[in-house]
Amino acid sequence: MWKRLSLCVVACCAFLLSGCVSVPNGVTPVKNFDLERYLGTWYEIARLDHSFERGMEQVTATYSLREDGSVTVANRGFVTDDAQWEDANGVAKFTNEEDEGHLKVSFFGPFYASYVIFELDNEEYNYAFVTGPNRDYLWFLSRTPEVDEALKQRFLDKIEQLNFDTNELIWVAQK
Repeated sequence: MWKRLSLCVVACCAFLLSGCVSVPNGVTPVKNFDLERYLGTWYEIARLDHSFERGMEQVTATYSLREDGSVTVANRGFVTDDAQWEDANGVAKFTNEEDEGHLKVSFFGPFYASYVIFELDNEEYNYAFVTGPNRDYLWFLSRTPEVDEALKQRFLDKIEQLNFDTNELIWVAQK
């Protein structure tokens, strides 16, 4: 367990040190973003593979407001090989205006990386498409553990249009 945790810390540090708070070329953060509506639990429907979530299923992210106006980020996933839950907690802050879906997230000290919401269900906040500082990071989040095929296709069409590597996509088991 400690070996895996150490690897996760090293991977997160490398990501955060190499990452920045930029936005990938051609990707635009959503406007008219409402943090209050975004708070709560989201289920990870799909992602690009990276070491700090490798082998995880049933992944969720829960966002809650802190007294200082920043956001607590509580990620949780079940590591199938180890048959145990792992948690990672961090903090998120806006990078620009508070009505723009571009935040910076830190899981380790003062090092931050981009969290760019580039599509969001503006009506109900039922789903979100998120990337990091480059196209190596991608998440499809939903308020429910399962989504319909039409929404999956919308996600695939959008990320293909934005030149993400759809061949490397992982569809996350939520049961």
